[in-house]
Amino acid sequence: MNTAVEGPGRRVTTLELFFDLVFVFTLIQLTVLLADDLSFVTAGRTALILVVLFWMYGAYAYLTNQVPPDRPSRRLLLMLGMAAFLVCALAIPRAFEDTGVVFGLGFLGVVVVHTVLYTRGHGLDSVWYGVPNALAALVVTAAGLFDGLTADGLWVLAVVLQFVTPFVAEYGPRRLDGRAGDTLRVQLGSLDPAHFVERHGLLLIVAFGESVIAIGIGVGDLPLTAGMLSGAFLSLAVAVGLWWTYFVRDEELAEEAFRSTPTAARWRLAMNAYYYAFLPMLLGIAFLAAGVKKTLGHLTGHLGTGPALALAGGVALFLAGDAAFRTVLRLHPARYRLLAAPAALAAAPLGMALGGLTELLALVGVLTAMLVVEERLGAGPSGARGTERSTAHDPRSREHKARHGVTAEQS
Repeated sequence: MNTAVEGPGRRVTTLELFFDLVFVFTLIQLTVLLADDLSFVTAGRTALILVVLFWMYGAYAYLTNQVPPDRPSRRLLLMLGMAAFLVCALAIPRAFEDTGVVFGLGFLGVVVVHTVLYTRGHGLDSVWYGVPNALAALVVTAAGLFDGLTADGLWVLAVVLQFVTPFVAEYGPRRLDGRAGDTLRVQLGSLDPAHFVERHGLLLIVAFGESVIAIGIGVGDLPLTAGMLSGAFLSLAVAVGLWWTYFVRDEELAEEAFRSTPTAARWRLAMNAYYYAFLPMLLGIAFLAAGVKKTLGHLTGHLGTGPALALAGGVALFLAGDAAFRTVLRLHPARYRLLAAPAALAAAPLGMALGGLTELLALVGVLTAMLVVEERLGAGPSGARGTERSTAHDPRSREHKARHGVTAEQS
């Protein structure tokens, strides 16, 4: 099984959290790009940029999990990676216009720093990641030389290159004993579950902060009337509902799921849960923030199609991603969240017909109903509540709950 007895795991360092703050600036810039033009084309391009960027964020999360920034040389290299991500973030709003090459070169810097640091843990095996990632970065850079469908096609090609990278890394090395793929799986699966789960949870928390900032930007210099304050409070309530969806139970259970998974299978589980499933969750937060910015100035009048869909679609995307996350990690139930996703999307016509305040109220209602039904009907003996009982007396679990403000009574 290759399952080792593990300690409580190490904590995320402040430098890693600093790195995440820089990465979340890319999410803020994506919201700026989307809010400037709430169209399907821009939404698609926003998704492409996030897919490409989050791939390398995940690569850095693996990296610092296995190669901790615990000495000056590693810290300095990680800071170079932060600087490269900053270049990408600054170039995002016009990445499909005149800053595409700058974005691509910054992204190439992200890849190079990552590969160099990864050699500290995996030696020459790192080339099986570094080369495909560098090719994807060069394709993104080339996209900056074109516009329209050609540029879009090159971005899609970069995504394809990233998606095949894990298979190249797993099956590329050929050694005499024929076990190279197994060896690499064990190397990648040796991640520290506590650190890995906490790292992504902190990223999500910082990303939620963007939705709060969006409230302030949306209000701007508008009068603080009772209606405006109601809209702001409802916007915050939507963000709180999404926070509750993930942090009150899922994060702790995810750590337990990783600990019970054989080492060789962990890296694939991490890919499916914290990349493929996390993508719609992060994209949903970005869409929600863009929708909030555009909605708070039109709380009583008819919302345009773009703001209404961004607001409801952001919540729906997050819920769909969280349902996928639960399914991958076998955290039950997932069906209530999956059913709530189309219900949230159905709130968009309310915004277009009755105004933003009505749509926000409907979204709060959907999230509240989902959480109440799930709490009362959804957690059976094999579900989330049963798993929590098995960890109720685990000191590591109690520490983890306390760290995120969840008491025993709440869970």
